[in-house]
Formats: sequence, structure tokens, C-alpha cells
Amino acid sequence: MSAGARLRELLDGPEPVVAPGAYDCLTARMVQDAGFPAVYMTGAGTAASLGYPDYGLLTMSEMAANAARIAATVGVPVIADADTGFGNELNVVRTVREYAAAGVAALHIEDQVFPKRCGHLDRKQVIEAAAFVSKVRAAAENRPDPDLVLIARTDARAVNGLEDAIERANHALAAGADVAFVEAPQTLEELAEIPRRVEGPCLLNVVAGGRTPDVSLQHAAELGYRVVIVPVLLLTALLAAGDDALAGLAATGRHPDGVPVIGVEQIFRRAGAEPWDEVRARYDAD
Repeated sequence: MSAGARLRELLDGPEPVVAPGAYDCLTARMVQDAGFPAVYMTGAGTAASLGYPDYGLLTMSEMAANAARIAATVGVPVIADADTGFGNELNVVRTVREYAAAGVAALHIEDQVFPKRCGHLDRKQVIEAAAFVSKVRAAAENRPDPDLVLIARTDARAVNGLEDAIERANHALAAGADVAFVEAPQTLEELAEIPRRVEGPCLLNVVAGGRTPDVSLQHAAELGYRVVIVPVLLLTALLAAGDDALAGLAATGRHPDGVPVIGVEQIFRRAGAEPWDEVRARYDAD
């Protein structure tokens, strides 16, 4: 069964698919080890891990390569950010093919102009609705695997209002998208209105401190969302913890008392040492 087929089974299940964000293989393992059914490859986190802000500065090949590394590391489906598809319909077709070859279960393509900006920043711009729908159709019709889940993201709420965003989402679904992603609704009322009026499964992006109102996973499920991504939870947690640890080291000159000590073998286990230990034992590779 392909990764996309596994994700489709989850989408048909009784609970929404909750996919915390990962930006590298270690954070992807953390998500899987915590018991979540899917991993979300965050574009913002991927950019940050390479030293860039989420301003559309990464190339398609850089993003697809990270998606491939993550998909090869975990056994759960990977949902990957594909920005705008990195150009026109020609670029979108290549993006879909490269992401499929990377082994992802799903990718989302948005309607921002290129280069894009993080969906929770100001001064976003979107392309014409017809151009967006054309890109979605190109992606849908050129999937190497028909089970690859195509998510159509619209950032039109911040530019043209909720009505246009919902209309774009419905046109994208009609053009072959499997899931609609209306980015950054601004009130709890809008949050509830989207799954009522969008004619297909909806994805909710939960970003603490972002434009979307705070909502629990249970409430999101009650509203009807089928996918919930939490893209920067680990990124912000690791940044905060890392800053505290480094400040403690600078202040005390030693491993800070408040930072847990994790043994070397445990670190390697979290990085996937066990199957490699089995290979070592089988071939007496010491």
C-alpha cells in the first residue's frame, strides 16, 4: 500500500488526522514516536533549518529532498508543503512528480504569488482564481500515483476575504484536489464556517501566535476538520529550550541543572540505532 493510500484510509476514519510539524528526520521521528498518525513537513521549519525565513527562498529540489529524507525515516504518512508549486503549471507538474518520487503521502499547493510568504504574515498576494484552479488541475491530472493526496491551499482570506477563499477552495476541489486548506481564518465564526461551506474535506493549520484563533484538537474535530497540522510546535519548543540551555551554559560554565541529561545510547536510539545494531550483530560488523 502506498503512502497516499494509507493516508486516505486515515482520512476515511472516525478521527481527524493530526500531523505535528517536522523539519528534519529527528523531529519526524519524534512525531512518530509520540504516536501521531502522520507527520507534516513544515515549509517554514524546513526553510529555518537551512538558515532562511519562510519567504519562498527555498527551491523545489531543496524542499523535495527534505521531504524524501523525512519520508524515508518514518513509517507513517508524510504531508509536505509544496509552496506555490514553484511556478506555473509546468513547474507544478514537475513538483508533483518529484514529491511523489520522494515518497510523500500528500502535498499542498497554494495560490500565493511567487515568491510566497508565510501564511501568517502580512502583505501576502494571491494569483487570480482561474490561474490557481489551473495549477490544481495540472497537479491532479499528473499524479504518478492516483492515491497521492492533493491539498489545495488558499491564502485569499487575508487578501480578498473569506467569501473568495471559500469559493476558491470549492473550485479547487472540483478541479481534482482531495482536501481544501483555507489558510488563516481570523475568528472562531470563520473557523466554523469553512467546513460547513466547503464541499469536501478541510485542513486546519494551528499556529500558536498566528492569525488563526486558538482552538483545541477536539473542537477542530467537532467543527468537521479532517486534517489538523501543527507546523511549528516542535520548532518553537526546541528554539525556546535551546536558548535556555545555552544561556545556562554561558552563565554556569557547565551542563545546566534544568536541562535533562539524556545518555548517548538513548540519543542514538531516538535516531534509529536499533535496526543498525541488528545489522551489526548479523554480520559481526564490529
